[in-house]
Amino acid sequence: MNLNQIQNVYFIGIGGIGMSALARYFKAIGKQVSGYDKTPSMLTSELIESGIDIHFEDNIGLIPSDYYAENTLVIITPAVPVKHSEWNYFLEREYQVKKRAEVLGIITKDTFCFAVAGTHGKTTTSSILGHILYESGADVTAFIGGIVENYDSNLIGTGKTVTVVEADEFDRSFLHLHPDIACVTSMDADHLDIYGTSDAIEASFVEFANKVEDKNNLFITSELPIEGVVCAVNEEAVFKAFNVRIENSSYVFDVKTPNELIKDLRFGLPGKHNLMNALMALAMAVTYGTPTDVIARALDSFKGIRRRFSYQIKEEKLVYIDDYAHHPTEINAVHQAVRELYPGQKVLAVFQPHLFSRTRDFADNFAKSLSAFDEVFLMDIYPARELPMEGIDSQWLMGKMTNKNKKIVSREDLISEILANDATVIVTIGAGDLGEMVPSIKKALYESL
Repeated sequence: MNLNQIQNVYFIGIGGIGMSALARYFKAIGKQVSGYDKTPSMLTSELIESGIDIHFEDNIGLIPSDYYAENTLVIITPAVPVKHSEWNYFLEREYQVKKRAEVLGIITKDTFCFAVAGTHGKTTTSSILGHILYESGADVTAFIGGIVENYDSNLIGTGKTVTVVEADEFDRSFLHLHPDIACVTSMDADHLDIYGTSDAIEASFVEFANKVEDKNNLFITSELPIEGVVCAVNEEAVFKAFNVRIENSSYVFDVKTPNELIKDLRFGLPGKHNLMNALMALAMAVTYGTPTDVIARALDSFKGIRRRFSYQIKEEKLVYIDDYAHHPTEINAVHQAVRELYPGQKVLAVFQPHLFSRTRDFADNFAKSLSAFDEVFLMDIYPARELPMEGIDSQWLMGKMTNKNKKIVSREDLISEILANDATVIVTIGAGDLGEMVPSIKKALYESL
């Protein structure tokens, strides 16, 4: 496919975090962009404000007439149901209909492509790397699975020769990519509704890793069963972060690379997992040839990602943090960071499980992770693309938790329940529509101070 011959790009599911980055990209390079989504959100509002036409009803009559032209590319998200009338309209008339991952593969094929893979850490690592490269003056476009605070966008730059992409394992999407430099941050079991077994997930990651021909350009953690350059914190590795300390709420650390020692790097995101993400981004940038002084400045100036340990309130009497975590390993990382920063304080976790299948598959680990908090409010499971499963609900999950202070809280009662709680640290956790409530929660808490 020659994207130069495409004038119109129509998105079905434009409000997704990955789809919206592509929409922003095509608009930035001069294409006409429009789309459908199931529900309005903060992201769709931002896209509409940028001049992109969006409607929220599956109705062929609402597709703008320009998009009936032959030079229209239609991009779909895997979450769209097969009976979707707009999707079928374009399929039946043999328009070019592509999945988001396929389009990313087409865009990045003729660029120098950095791909960040892993069941956790993709968004943060790719954001840090995109920020480093952009600050270095590289001709880069970075497609990010979160809103990067430095840019207030999930798209960094509009360069033509260098790309940074999250290599998403869902639906084996990352196999569409052609990476020149890549990393794998982790390989935990996830998306078992797609893969079936953890062995199948591992095999898919191995297949992705094999797409990087020069293993000196593939960066991994020490426990992964693939060949590559090992990065580690406080362990012997080719890229080693050590002498880690905390100064003014930021990590300060040194890094040993194959060719030099970089001292006194500063990085403001809390949690040891984020230190590892920063190290992975540094290793890829160093290998590409980015000067270390530019890397140091970029790490120090990186502000983080919306909904990734995102401070909403940071006052002496109250801290409110919001996080996208939706897997037990990610919840553990949030807990570790909170305890490190706020030892001895009462922590309330508000958790909205994401997907019935994921809740079922990891119930025991979710229960263990959540039980580490002082108190937990559980919301109903956010279904996303799934139908309910008999016997799988938040009440069932709560029964597996060992802490005493736990209860089911409805969306309607959530803010009043939070306000009545005496916790000094509050964390909202989950990948569902809980994120849409964050501004209201923040406003109510500020008014109560």
